[in-house]
Amino acid sequence: MSDSNKPDKSPNKWLALINIPFQMGIIIVGFAWLGGWLDKKYPNPNELYFIIFTMLGVGIALYNVIRQVNQLNK
Repeated sequence: MSDSNKPDKSPNKWLALINIPFQMGIIIVGFAWLGGWLDKKYPNPNELYFIIFTMLGVGIALYNVIRQVNQLNK
């Protein structure tokens, strides 16, 4: 058999790209929820936990997206 008859076993790149927004949303919402929970448990006037954890979630989500896109390009 020749190599041209073998099916392509590499994963579809579109599937990985479609999942990225869901992963970002879950990470950001999870960290925002954690920040809101900490603000209720340890109240402060500026809701700093919510802000800090939401920004941390955005940073982690962006890092995850960059890492996945770089991995797809290899």
